[in-house]
Amino acid sequence: MSEERPPLSEQEVQRIREALKEVYDPEIGLSVVDLGLVRKIEEVEGEVHITMILTAPFCPLANMILEQARVAAQAVTDRPVRVTLGTERWDPSMMAEEERQRLGFS
Repeated sequence: MSEERPPLSEQEVQRIREALKEVYDPEIGLSVVDLGLVRKIEEVEGEVHITMILTAPFCPLANMILEQARVAAQAVTDRPVRVTLGTERWDPSMMAEEERQRLGFS
């Protein structure tokens, strides 16, 4: 029997997103948030589910990045956290505008 929890609040989603800004893609040196790799943060049956994508489909560091994201999110919520890899292809247009301009993608 699972413990009844209130729905995931916008403030909790923001805390999780802020924590994820500390997780960096080691090859590019930008946070997974600034790269646009965090595609969804939602509550499913009392758990935080984060869907992420990667800049390259067969990134050898995928498991490390996903686990770092899980640990960062878990540090700011008392809910269980699950991070899954989405199938959406990454595109530079997903990056934060400031970082896209800084790297010459605009």
